[in-house]
Amino acid sequence: MANSGASVVVPRNFRLLEELEKGEKGIGDGTVSYGMEDGDDMLMRNWTGTIIGPQNTVHDGRIYTLKMSCGQMYPEQAPKVRFQTRINMSCVAADGTVDPRHFHTLGHWSREKTMETILIDVRKEMQQSHNRKLPQPPEGTRYS
Repeated sequence: MANSGASVVVPRNFRLLEELEKGEKGIGDGTVSYGMEDGDDMLMRNWTGTIIGPQNTVHDGRIYTLKMSCGQMYPEQAPKVRFQTRINMSCVAADGTVDPRHFHTLGHWSREKTMETILIDVRKEMQQSHNRKLPQPPEGTRYS
């Protein structure tokens, strides 16, 4: 049988199960983490993420929580991402939504990217010169 060069597309729920397993094991140095918001959500739609702010920025030592919503077209379509903890960043709208027009990872989404990719890239964005010194809302405040 000749190799046609076609790749196997992993079904949505298998992909999300892989991401859940990886998220539960912990990622890298522990500065980002994620998991399902409700373990009984059979469609695996709603996820939470946590980012510990990077050192030498106004975010240093702060803990940020985000919600990620994976629609039925995930991973072909990017999840919706919204901060729960108030933050001032160039890619975050007034309601806490991460704006795909201003955040490359969501704006140029491909199925190879994951929720882990989003969290790591948001953390990197916190370190960019235009975000690293922006005045921040009081620590612990949340979006309604």
